[in-house]
Amino acid sequence: MADFILGIESSCDDTSAAVLRDGVLLSNVIASQQVHKDFGGVVPELASRAHEQNIVPVVSQALDKAGIKATDLTAIAFTRGPGLLGSLLVGTSFAKAMGIALNIPIIMVNHLQGHILAGFVDQEGKENRHPKFPYLCLLVSGGNSQIVRVDSPLEYTILGQTIDDAVGEAFDKCSKMMGLGYPGGPVIDRLAKEGDPERFKFAKPQIPGLDYSFSGVKTSLLYFVRDEIAKDPDFIGKNKEDICASFQKTLIDILLSKLIKAAKQTGIKEVTIGGGVSANSGLRARIEAEGKKRGWNTYLPEFKFTTDNAAMIAVAGWFRYKAGERTSLDVAPVSRIADY
Repeated sequence: MADFILGIESSCDDTSAAVLRDGVLLSNVIASQQVHKDFGGVVPELASRAHEQNIVPVVSQALDKAGIKATDLTAIAFTRGPGLLGSLLVGTSFAKAMGIALNIPIIMVNHLQGHILAGFVDQEGKENRHPKFPYLCLLVSGGNSQIVRVDSPLEYTILGQTIDDAVGEAFDKCSKMMGLGYPGGPVIDRLAKEGDPERFKFAKPQIPGLDYSFSGVKTSLLYFVRDEIAKDPDFIGKNKEDICASFQKTLIDILLSKLIKAAKQTGIKEVTIGGGVSANSGLRARIEAEGKKRGWNTYLPEFKFTTDNAAMIAVAGWFRYKAGERTSLDVAPVSRIADY
């Protein structure tokens, strides 16, 4: 008899539900929130209220697209954290209520593990390549920048991480400094394709080991733009493509230098990326180029699985369900998770 897992993701501003049948994706529905663009970032209270409005229709649509009824479900996987507490509370509460109503188990999932395992989402009619264990995952998003060694779907070791800001935040702050809008990552990526990545130079903090730092890069950009605008008020308008290309290259250089170092230290040649910044075309191209140069087997998630989505939560929950894990109904969401 087939097992159907419903995944629920509500960690930030996207409400998502997905259905897996024995690990194969049947549906993945995402409702995005546009209201935050006016504020230049996600407003937690608005996000949680939007989740309340979206979660019932999103789950209903996911079940309909999968061609099943709620009573066919075997278990419900949901994001416990990290994320915005109000947003997480909506998804967690809904999963509990639905689990009680259907008398089926619920399974909590670490949102970051979802990103790390996004490459294991199987789709009918596709090749479905998966990394072999152990592998290295460069996890890059608006809130996290880490290099993680993955020994199994349930075993993770953080080899390096940012000591201050995340790389995704650096992209957003760059966009905000230049008045390019929110979210900044896609805008910077698009403009960078038209610019010269070698024209401007920005600081690259020298952090020992495999840890990262991005605060200095942002400060370097801030002072650079301030000084140039003092000379020419229209400096950004005339040079935004080159600024974006140069800034993006600096961030990618920092990320890749530590990933290369981690691969050498561990001897692991299976490499993946995950998180929202893994959609960046410049980063994806550099990862592939380094992989060919260094003999890595690289695995890039499809673009639709790079942003927050319930398919990755469902597959992480599927692994935990097969391992016999079940979550108590007294579990509470958490905004931060120190480890895996």
